[in-house]
Amino acid sequence: MSARVYALANQKGGVGKTTTAINMAACVAQAGTPVLLIDLDPQANATTGLGYRPEQLNANTYDLLHGRPLDEVVLETAVPNLFLVPSHPDLAAAQVELPSGSEQGTLLRDLLVGTEERFPYVFVDCPPSLGLLTVNALAAANRLIVPVQCEYYALEGLAQLLQSVELVRTRINPRLGVTGVLLTMYDARTRLASDVASEVRSHFGPLVFDTVVPRSIRLAEAPSHGLPITSYDSSSAGADAYYRAALEVVERG
Repeated sequence: MSARVYALANQKGGVGKTTTAINMAACVAQAGTPVLLIDLDPQANATTGLGYRPEQLNANTYDLLHGRPLDEVVLETAVPNLFLVPSHPDLAAAQVELPSGSEQGTLLRDLLVGTEERFPYVFVDCPPSLGLLTVNALAAANRLIVPVQCEYYALEGLAQLLQSVELVRTRINPRLGVTGVLLTMYDARTRLASDVASEVRSHFGPLVFDTVVPRSIRLAEAPSHGLPITSYDSSSAGADAYYRAALEVVERG
């Protein structure tokens, strides 16, 4: 049985992509299933959000893509069953350093072969772009989660992202499917958030998760403590939202 490999992608920055990657992975791990979170973003926010400083680590996703064995790069986190492949700003150079050719976009997929028994769930946090790193994530994944913030221009670029997904599915990875679109940063006090949520649902219908992640100070604070929201404040609205969203992800298969 193959692992469930989820790519979290949106070429727009600031949509809650890394927050979603960390907290969904943590929720699944806390349910008792080993989970691997791969930080494929040179900004390394998922790495720092789980309590690690990239410059103090001996290996990261840059080394992984350059042939370092996965076992030498994986770190334990403060969350039981949650493991991390950390990132580093050097990863930004990967696009020009990696060997050219058709295999350039499938390096991560090849590196994950044989890991399904150890890690039944894998979440890949993509950079906010549609470059080589995101292509590697989409080639390795069999499922896609798209976080979308409930703000103006929310739909901007989504059509391009889905076109890129279709291109990857056609040329590289026919197993890639869309698990769903997750509405994030929802502020119930504003008419705009409600309008954006309605617009996204009208465009994508059942692809949109029922759960909506609220805009939350506690969610924003958690990364500075190196913890997912479920560890930082398990009774918060943000923790409850990610518990429910993770349940939807598991149920959607």
